[in-house]
Amino acid sequence: MDAPVLKTALPGPKAAALIARDNKHVSPSYTRHHPLVIAGGSGAVVEDVDGNLFLDCAAGIAVNSTGISHPDVVKAIVDQAQRFLHMSGTDFYYEPQVKLAEEMADIVPISGEVKSFFGNSGTEAVEAAVKLAKYHTRRFGIIAFLGSFHGRTMGSLSLTSSKTTQRRGFGPLLPGVYHAPYATCYRCPVGLMPETCQAECLGFVEEQTLVHLVSPDEVAAVVVEAIQGEGGYLVPPAQFHQRLRALTKKHGILLVADEVQSGMGRTGKMFAMEHFGVEPDIIATAKGIASGMPLGVCSARAEVMNWPPGAHASTFGGNPVSCAAAIATIKLLRDSLVKNAAEVGAHLLAGARELMSKHQIIGDVRGKGLMIGIEFVKDRTTKERAVAARDAVAQACFYKGLLVLGAGKNAIRLSPSLVISKAQADRALGILDEAIGEVAARR
Repeated sequence: MDAPVLKTALPGPKAAALIARDNKHVSPSYTRHHPLVIAGGSGAVVEDVDGNLFLDCAAGIAVNSTGISHPDVVKAIVDQAQRFLHMSGTDFYYEPQVKLAEEMADIVPISGEVKSFFGNSGTEAVEAAVKLAKYHTRRFGIIAFLGSFHGRTMGSLSLTSSKTTQRRGFGPLLPGVYHAPYATCYRCPVGLMPETCQAECLGFVEEQTLVHLVSPDEVAAVVVEAIQGEGGYLVPPAQFHQRLRALTKKHGILLVADEVQSGMGRTGKMFAMEHFGVEPDIIATAKGIASGMPLGVCSARAEVMNWPPGAHASTFGGNPVSCAAAIATIKLLRDSLVKNAAEVGAHLLAGARELMSKHQIIGDVRGKGLMIGIEFVKDRTTKERAVAARDAVAQACFYKGLLVLGAGKNAIRLSPSLVISKAQADRALGILDEAIGEVAARR
């Protein structure tokens, strides 16, 4: 399918009618940014109910790792659905869950024996990781980072600090959670330059958090995104994760890597932590793991996952159909898509940096693989955030047939499915170029 191809004004009549129905009966808490009503698609192309074709660089918030309804994944889903839809791995056994646990043990960057707990989403994977860390260490404290997003259920929300709107009205949240600055190199929290950075921002944890707020022997875990997602697609220097790993080992604190958005091949490696040479104790995975089927996984060193029967469970977690989809997804990732993410991602990142040389409104371009952030500023010297311009560029892209989403206060994320081609990446860059030029001309 070639895209974009726009046949109607946006939204088209069928899309507008369905959006009106949605407004009447669906929760207003969802953050819909574009009036898109999907009908189907193929690969990195989405078709709406009016027959318009969009080039998709959002992938259902980095979920559709193998594209829209990859035939191998669909076949796995259909084959499993014809056998049985549900049996609950909490009380019984079935091969798809066991097989996926074996696959996870093989691919996660944790040495030795690995065990996995299965839930339905990223927030459930993080909740499981937090509960496991507390149970295993018999400690209460959790350290997370400013700008992070770990989910919206009450435990994971307590760690989340991406936007106040996500927390406002839900307090008090989980006690014993402490936040520290993330290694945001473009806006260094301790005023250093990236080329000389030795992750000095971690000094806040060592010299402030663990001195004034909580004793190290009361901290169960540090929970960190390998690459910060909702916070702006922020890529820290390797020293950040390496020093953090050393700090946690020094104090017997578990390191939990939130790879919900950065994992499953998105960064050109199966897990983003592999870029930094760091081995966590626990990894939370979701989003791209099952190509769109609901699934979240908390994987840990076997000696860490020592909780007894009944300590944690899920009726629907590890659903056999979702497990079958995940097994098919992992095969596709191994066979070609992780490699494609690395190659096309490097091509897309280079193209985005060329746009930066052309448009002064772009302050920074960063990323790994097909996890790329473009930050918009009013002035490159002051780095004043161009929030309205970012929003305008995202909207302009939509009306030109390109789907992108924001990240952080003033960045756009490029997170297409891992099947995207270089030709499609070039088309996306061309549309971005046009959209940025139009918005910049109006400033």
